[in-house]
Parts: sequence; structure tokens; C-alpha cells
Amino acid sequence: MNTNDPMFQTLTLALPMIAIFYFLLWRPQSQRQKALRNMVDNLRRGDTVVTSGGILGKVVKSSDAGDPEILIEIADNVQVRVVKATLSDVRTKSADKE
Repeated sequence: MNTNDPMFQTLTLALPMIAIFYFLLWRPQSQRQKALRNMVDNLRRGDTVVTSGGILGKVVKSSDAGDPEILIEIADNVQVRVVKATLSDVRTKSADKE
């Protein structure tokens, strides 16, 4: 293989760039999404959640695995149904105590 070949030079630049993109951007993001999905699937009553709109609330009723909604309390005697897909953070009861 001739090292002066333009295709070879393009590959020597493109492959490291793709590897850097994968390890610095795509892989960490997919790991964060997987962790959030796992936390949302394991919600329990009393966990604090943050919606993508920035609303914080405490889980009052956690739904079954097939139900896309949960019931959260955002103030005293104010309960809101929230779609699980809109949750951006889950803070478990044990993490809140620390």
C-alpha cells in the first residue's frame, strides 16, 4: 500500500477521529441514558424525581412496568400524573439521606 495514496491519508485521519468521537461523546451518553432508564424502571414510592421541565416531586404511586405514567406530589396535597419518559433525574430515598 502506498502511503501517498489519498485514500490511505483520509483513513489515517478519519479512523482516529471516529474513535475519539465514540469514546468521548457517544459511549458516555448511551451509558447515562441506560442508567437513567434503569432508575426510572426501578422507581419506588418516596423517591424524588425531576422532570425535563424542571419540576421536582416525590413519587406517590409507582406504576406497573407497562404503564407509562406515575403519580408525583409536587406540594402538599398537590399530585400530578407524569409520563415516565419526561423524567430527567431520579433521586432515591437512600441517596437523599446522604
